[in-house]
Amino acid sequence: MKTRPLTAAEIAALQSTGCTSTDWQQINVSPDFNPRWVERTRFSGDVTLGSFTGEFTFPGGVSAHSGIRDAWIHNCTIGDGVLIKGVGNYIAGYDIGPGCHIANVDRIVCDEKSTFGNNSPVSVLNETGGREVPLVDNLSASLAYVIAMYRHRPGLIARLQEMIARYAAGIASDRGTIGPGVKIVNTGTIRNVRIGEGAVIDHATRLENGSINSNPSAPVYIGNNVIARDFIVSSGAEISDGATLKHCFVGQSCRVSGGFFAHDSLMFSNCDFACGEACAIFAGPFTVSQHKSSLLIAGMFSFLNAGSGSNQSNHMYKLGPIHQGVVERGSKTTSDSFILWPARVGAFSLVMGRHDQHSDTSDMPFSYLIEQNNETWLAPGVNLRSVGTIRDAQKWPRRDRRRDPHRLDMINYNLLSPFTVGKMMRARGILRNLQAVSGETSGVYYYQNARIKGSALRRALDYYDIAIRKFMGNSIIKRLEGIDFRSIEQVRERLRPTEPDGRGEWIDLSGLFIPKEALEDLFAAIEKGTITTLGPVEDFFRDIHSRYYDMEWTWVYDVWHSVYGVRLEEITAAEIIDTVRGWQQAVIGLDEMIYDDARKEFSLSSMTGFGIDGSEGDKRLDFEGVRGAFETNSFVEAVKRHIVEKRALGDELIERMNSIGS
Repeated sequence: MKTRPLTAAEIAALQSTGCTSTDWQQINVSPDFNPRWVERTRFSGDVTLGSFTGEFTFPGGVSAHSGIRDAWIHNCTIGDGVLIKGVGNYIAGYDIGPGCHIANVDRIVCDEKSTFGNNSPVSVLNETGGREVPLVDNLSASLAYVIAMYRHRPGLIARLQEMIARYAAGIASDRGTIGPGVKIVNTGTIRNVRIGEGAVIDHATRLENGSINSNPSAPVYIGNNVIARDFIVSSGAEISDGATLKHCFVGQSCRVSGGFFAHDSLMFSNCDFACGEACAIFAGPFTVSQHKSSLLIAGMFSFLNAGSGSNQSNHMYKLGPIHQGVVERGSKTTSDSFILWPARVGAFSLVMGRHDQHSDTSDMPFSYLIEQNNETWLAPGVNLRSVGTIRDAQKWPRRDRRRDPHRLDMINYNLLSPFTVGKMMRARGILRNLQAVSGETSGVYYYQNARIKGSALRRALDYYDIAIRKFMGNSIIKRLEGIDFRSIEQVRERLRPTEPDGRGEWIDLSGLFIPKEALEDLFAAIEKGTITTLGPVEDFFRDIHSRYYDMEWTWVYDVWHSVYGVRLEEITAAEIIDTVRGWQQAVIGLDEMIYDDARKEFSLSSMTGFGIDGSEGDKRLDFEGVRGAFETNSFVEAVKRHIVEKRALGDELIERMNSIGS
């Protein structure tokens, strides 16, 4: 900003409106500065003032001209068109961007060389330390997962920590910044906080040592009675209604409200927290907890829906809060559920009751864990037929609130993937082995400190088989979609993978599906020093995410023989037709299970409380007036359409295969 010293006339004008300065010569102003808009203000240190042109209009039609009134400004640069009024103590050590509105605040100060929350350690998962993740701007769930969970690779962790430390040193400053268009009103203390463009801070109590990474595409909102210390808040986030955060990362478009208290916790994209508590949690994308009686502690979650009173314990014996647990993606905990860590819950599972047996069901996705007589009973695969599971998978993409074009977390929403299907294939082998050891007619089987009823085990084999064949059929149909083949050789050529990565085990990097071998390549590059900054690491995750479907097909191609006993390089048209017919049966069979499960929501027992003062007929009419009829329910209609569409899709491929022969 081009500036000049104050003129004698301007100094006199400022003094006439009650302004003072320890040294008027330390004040520089914009060429078109007008002292008319500065009143009752104390200046000290080096101060630069912009031009005060333009007005602010507030709700109700109230307007105010830009300028400074009733404030103490110390060592600050203030941009054009800023309105500052009613500062109880002072504003010191800040560069304030154009168009900001600051009113009725106590103190805004940068009083030391600060990294604004960057490189502050978060003792995630283990309260006593050992898995600390340093806060850093633009932290992704995938990078945090690696730092927290790969402590068996000390060289890797040291390199990543060095990258974060260097980044923090590079942005360290003894000057705070308030970006253009920021609004800070009715707020207490802001100390050593960097505030991005367009942020709104309204009635916050205290913010210390942090970064608010707001931008015009996705402004951040910090609301009433919020207290935050040692924090980073990402674009689009909303924190309000008495929330308290200490040593926390808040991801893009998260919502934290209703007096929620969290410390030493990481919360990534689209998490929603209200009323309860979080202690040392790793909350991957779409983790939700909205009940006052719920406590999430020392756990890793993603796509979680925590019921009222959900709780865990990280004290197993007498050595303190050293234990941790993992609840894999898409799981739910019912009201008053409890898990004693250490434990691990498989993806898309339902946890009901109290569980203190330290079970590990990570290789049994889509399961129920139910407490009976203080014991954990496992019903593997049963959640595959649940209407709730399908509804969840459909709603997450729709509920992605991120508006920032630069998305930090790479999120794959697929219900069936090499990650979940690979686990189901392992689950089938485990369950068959249990049968072989204990006998196929056994009433109860024992697995990882859980009990499985014989009937549940046999049903699980069917559920997993249906889901595996559905996924494999989906993949081959997609691969062959829209192409007219003249020979089986052309089909086989099309089926050959074009992506070298994808074989072997896949993992869920807190939202990002990735082949383990590809991740090893990244680790090797970091450990060797080929990658030395955070940018290429995040670029790697972004690239992997963009290549997902090609890598998925490589995985399918690699495991096809183990599922069907046929190698794709030798497959015939007749075998493809058999596969598609089996896929149609699997898809339709699973849809029919989901259809029947949805029907339960429209049973007479579900109508209890409807038609409160009328007859049975009134009850049904009242229910349909609120919930609609079963056959016209949008989800039910979608299931019926899905059955028709998938049958037609399969028939179309069968027709193309029949036309080329074997």
